[in-house]
Amino acid sequence: MEKSDKTARQMYEDIKANPTRPRFSFGRKPAIVNIDLQKAYTLVGEFKTAYETHQKQLDYVNQISNLARSKNLPVVWTHVAYMESGEDCGIWGTRTDTPDSLQNIKVGSRRGEFDDRLEIDHVRDVIINKRMASAFHETNLQSLLVWHRVDTLILTGGSTSGCVRATCVDSLSHGYRTVVAEECVADKHESPHFANLYDMVVKYADVVAADEVVEYLNSYHPAN
Repeated sequence: MEKSDKTARQMYEDIKANPTRPRFSFGRKPAIVNIDLQKAYTLVGEFKTAYETHQKQLDYVNQISNLARSKNLPVVWTHVAYMESGEDCGIWGTRTDTPDSLQNIKVGSRRGEFDDRLEIDHVRDVIINKRMASAFHETNLQSLLVWHRVDTLILTGGSTSGCVRATCVDSLSHGYRTVVAEECVADKHESPHFANLYDMVVKYADVVAADEVVEYLNSYHPAN
């Protein structure tokens, strides 16, 4: 194992400034997957589980989602919420049992609601209530993407080290070009945030500025 005195942030900034591998790049048709932008994780000051990394995160998410929608591209929003017993959280829900615990985000609860600042089209957008970290796990996401003939996923949301990373790895495993919009993902702590951005950009995805995603979507035209 190589040792380093650099922080996770420094390692990520180094690899971003001096890439060691070529990009996967955008493909023919993207979909937007916005991961768990719900009040349990976005309302800093109200819920202990909430976090914020970039102050314009939700603004960027709205801009990207609205642009994608204007191009007739799929926009997906995931959230986690569980039945009253919490049994659908499975073994994941056995580590703690406090009011803040994952399995105690109940269907219909305030913690399970999407942030009010998000611009969601509840007619056209796809809402997925997932139970595990990856947006692919036991959901209809894969069949939806096949139907739309998508080959690229653009990921936003949180947490960087948890559900974003899990979805990113599964996205690559399913054969999708995967793009993480840097300012659009967030985590509770700095070190896991940057460590996982580093890991994803080296192995699984392109991590790019949100402005680059916006520029790409602005110029997007459907392939023949």
